[in-house]
Amino acid sequence: MDWSALPSLSALRAFEAAARHKSLSAAARELNVTHAAIAQHVRHLEAEFGQSLLFRAGRGVAPTEAGQQLAGQLNEGFGILSDAVHSLRQRQENRPLALSVTPSFAMNWLMPRIGAFWQAHPDIPVAITPSIALVDLKRDGFDMAIRFGNGDWPGVQSTPLTAGEFWVVAQPELLHAHGTQTLQEAESLPWLMEPHLMEWRRVVKEAGLDLDRVNITVLDSNELVLSATLAGLGVSVHPRSLVERDVGTGALTCLCALPTEGLGYHVLTVNGRDSPRLRRFAKWLHATA
Repeated sequence: MDWSALPSLSALRAFEAAARHKSLSAAARELNVTHAAIAQHVRHLEAEFGQSLLFRAGRGVAPTEAGQQLAGQLNEGFGILSDAVHSLRQRQENRPLALSVTPSFAMNWLMPRIGAFWQAHPDIPVAITPSIALVDLKRDGFDMAIRFGNGDWPGVQSTPLTAGEFWVVAQPELLHAHGTQTLQEAESLPWLMEPHLMEWRRVVKEAGLDLDRVNITVLDSNELVLSATLAGLGVSVHPRSLVERDVGTGALTCLCALPTEGLGYHVLTVNGRDSPRLRRFAKWLHATA
């Protein structure tokens, strides 16, 4: 299709509306422009085609024979265009929300809670992709991501979801066997950490623990660290939101809480990718947190 050979879409819309309503004023109200703008568009089309398209009829206008033929075909064409756009939007509305989260957050915070959302909103499916990578929401097709940090990620809108307080935790039996009750007494116990969450090292040092005297085993993921901690293999540090359920059930004991200003889990979105379904899911996340 040679678009350069076609009149402007704005002019064609103005003429079609004027011919359908038989009124320049009604066309102006529909398209939210001025009466003069509609009249100018019609004059430009008539000059381009070299023939009249509308004529005065009483207090309104009526299409000429050529104008009636053009208006009918434009009405049909705009209808096809409208149907195509509506169909695409409907498919977009019916697809699952695409959510990227860290595996540890998905396993320990989201999955134990999301059943309540699905029960309340059965019409909003959510596709959850666990990943530690900092995904590109637009390029990778995600509607939302949840990540741990200070909220300073370029190109996205960041909203705090959970507080960034760290909890130092261990299996109760391990602590009881060694008579450990404080962070300083835990120096003699084995420690477990993952390579991707290094913030806890700074926080623990600020709390007075000498990491040079601590035996640290590095495991590949937070899931492995937490699993090993639950098995009594050592002490570990986690964002409070990931372990408070285990502490609440007695599976783990919290030795101490370490406040971290500015850190926490954040909800990340991008401009231009918004919908009522996404807003409802975001509202549920914040209400649940």
